[in-house]
Amino acid sequence: MRYVTLSWPVALALVLAHTCRGAPVAETTVGSGDARHGGPTQSELRMATEYLERYYSLKGERHGRRRRSESTFSAKVRDMQRFFGLNVTGSLDPATLEVMRMPRCGVSDVQEYSDQGPKRWTKRVVSYSIGKYTADMPERTVEHLIGSALNVWASASSLTFVRSFSRSANILVDFVTREHGDSYPFDGPMGTLAHAYGPGEGIGGDTHFDDDEVWTSGSDGLNLYVVAAHEFGHALGLSHSNNPESLMYPTYKKRNQQNLLSREDTLKLSILYGTRTGLPYHYSRPSWSPFYNPWHLSPRFPLLLQDKCNPNLSFDAVTTMGESTLFFKDKYLWIKHKQQCDTKEGPIKNFMPKIDSSIDATYSVPNKSTVYLFKGPKFWTLRGSQVRGKAKSIHKFGFPKQVERLDAAVHMDGTDHTLFFTQHLYWSYNEHRRAMEDPHPRYMKADFPGVNSSVSAAVHQDGFIYFFSGPVVLKYDYKKKQVVGADKANSWLGC
Repeated sequence: MRYVTLSWPVALALVLAHTCRGAPVAETTVGSGDARHGGPTQSELRMATEYLERYYSLKGERHGRRRRSESTFSAKVRDMQRFFGLNVTGSLDPATLEVMRMPRCGVSDVQEYSDQGPKRWTKRVVSYSIGKYTADMPERTVEHLIGSALNVWASASSLTFVRSFSRSANILVDFVTREHGDSYPFDGPMGTLAHAYGPGEGIGGDTHFDDDEVWTSGSDGLNLYVVAAHEFGHALGLSHSNNPESLMYPTYKKRNQQNLLSREDTLKLSILYGTRTGLPYHYSRPSWSPFYNPWHLSPRFPLLLQDKCNPNLSFDAVTTMGESTLFFKDKYLWIKHKQQCDTKEGPIKNFMPKIDSSIDATYSVPNKSTVYLFKGPKFWTLRGSQVRGKAKSIHKFGFPKQVERLDAAVHMDGTDHTLFFTQHLYWSYNEHRRAMEDPHPRYMKADFPGVNSSVSAAVHQDGFIYFFSGPVVLKYDYKKKQVVGADKANSWLGC
């Protein structure tokens, strides 16, 4: 339990409203509407009063009574209408009431961060931790989306975000419901969706998501990546914008996930933290396997979030390396650590400067601390994070001369055997004897029933072989000789 001095939280305004920008018209009375609407009802007036008290500083009287001075009330209505680009009528017309009914911010649109103490973090390395998860998606998906949302801001600033497993992290993420201990309770489905606190000690930076909402990683429901990216803007010190193109605009809408930040967002961030001069360093926890030495990325590489979660994504090669899994696609590489939320990614040559090509197949032999990478008729040997020597011919393994490339390879953990696949055939190789078990290949359909198409990658984990075929990965029980499960290939990247 952390004892803190509460500041006003900053919450995500998610308003699914269609707004228009019109010229101001003459103010009317509080209760007036138009001929079609007939004026607000008592419940609408009560809802609007609570809305304006919470978001536009309308003052309420003591003992729970509401001050409904027409001049004060109408002034606050006009403030709200200006912010959302509505016709500035000062009255509760249908368009205004429609916006007020929509899920939106948990705090004022007119409050500045200067009222809350520090406007920015005074450190360049900011820790974050995920406390309570949502049951709407797997934990590794939540971790991926939270890490990716933070990277939106890291990629545009000098900040680096480091995963912590402590409740004392700078930014503590929790999925909670209703009253959750910070005096700003959530209100159930489709009300206030999330809120975050500005930079500071104690509760500063903490970000809460309403777990009564339906969180997703796609277009249905509420996209956690987009919402979290908005919230983390608040956790860094940014307030809401009335520019609809800004990520900090207080409405939820589908956005280009490869380019969430507007020029305005980038400018405001640079005012607080300066511009990015190089790629933020991604710190690793001490629990990384000694076999895996994290690589430093070169200063420039693209973030391909959309490709990463494309349901049609397939991999050219996959292998484990210590407690990490490496995924190759064209000239790109993802490195996913089993205990880490972020995925290191970039062109292969950023991690392995000697390799400037795609990879056809790969496998690792843990007891040799060695990874083999195959491209066409050549292969490289990787130990630690270094490519050893020059590329060699794949025929050193004993393949006949007509074999010019491999489709996939997998080492059977706990044995001396490695399987090589090409089209509808496969070979078994003995790592101890460094020779093929049989110079003649066998047919896949005979020994792997259920794997009916060619495979592009394979990996052995937890006693199962996982065959990647296009956008699908098959879970194969080698002892029972049957497929026991299937999933999307990109699910291995947390999508």
